[in-house]
Amino acid sequence: MSVLDKVLSLRPGNVVARVGPGSRVPLLDPRELLGALESTPMALPCLPVLSKGALPGLLGAARAEDSVLGLCCPHPLADRGAPERFVRAVHAAAQEAEHTRPLFLQAGPLRVASTDADVLDALQDGIFRVVDAGFALVSLDLSRLTSYEAVEAVNALVGPLKERELSLEVSPPQVSAGGLVDACATLLEGLSQWQVPLRLLRVSEAQLGEGEVDVELLRRVVETASGKGVALAVADASAGPARALSSYVAVGVRKVEWRGPFGPLALRAWPPEVREPVVARAQAAGMPAGELLSVLEEGLPPLTPAARETLEALSFAEATEALAALGAHRSASVAMAFLAKPGGDLG
Repeated sequence: MSVLDKVLSLRPGNVVARVGPGSRVPLLDPRELLGALESTPMALPCLPVLSKGALPGLLGAARAEDSVLGLCCPHPLADRGAPERFVRAVHAAAQEAEHTRPLFLQAGPLRVASTDADVLDALQDGIFRVVDAGFALVSLDLSRLTSYEAVEAVNALVGPLKERELSLEVSPPQVSAGGLVDACATLLEGLSQWQVPLRLLRVSEAQLGEGEVDVELLRRVVETASGKGVALAVADASAGPARALSSYVAVGVRKVEWRGPFGPLALRAWPPEVREPVVARAQAAGMPAGELLSVLEEGLPPLTPAARETLEALSFAEATEALAALGAHRSASVAMAFLAKPGGDLG
């Protein structure tokens, strides 16, 4: 059995059910990658797919750097078919390119606005759909809840992930007088008491200081998470050049969700008469135009071949720089060698 065959055998059941057992694309749960790369000074890269036209460039960057790669669907619950379309598009692009480096797919973050039964029921239905679509990581945004509400909500929502043994990522609840570290510690303690299997704690770059990142604060959050056996993820990392991402790796962050310039790059791929209404709708909705583009893309005119080539090339260049800054060069070969060894399955 080849190394690739051994790694393919570790794909979650929901992934195999979606892409078929004959697929040669190693779509994994990030828990295997976190364990396989535990001794490697790097953070798992997770890049948003704001236009499916960027996929060949993002995947090409992972091959050029021999890197593991996470791809994020920012709004998987935009409509009932969104999760399946996303996974199908990623898989088709990876198959066409004969991509054999490990990938993981992230759904969300899904915003949990309240603990009302109707809200939680709708969210749990959405989580079932993203699991069935083939996502192995679901991220929940708990920032609108108190600590008590956050634990209650996660405990109510985690069922679909526990049943399939898939990965969960959560953000801290509302930060009170005790600050970010206290909010994280309270949440992690509450989830551990309820035996909620948590893989990643997600904090946003904005929570780590105004202007420059407060490295000491970040180090304390890393220590708080690792004390509960949880890896720290930094999200919405967007300020400054990609090379600045290396500072997160130095402190012990294990996953970085880098928005970078992918939103503006995707928007510029469409002509002004298509782009401008999207920008206006995004401003009215109070969200980044690139993220809204990811929701509306199916209803927009297709990209011209020239625009698609340009988007692919620019996405490749930006992603390559980010992967290098995160220490991900050769991480794919390291992870696959580890996972192919007897006992390498971290399940």
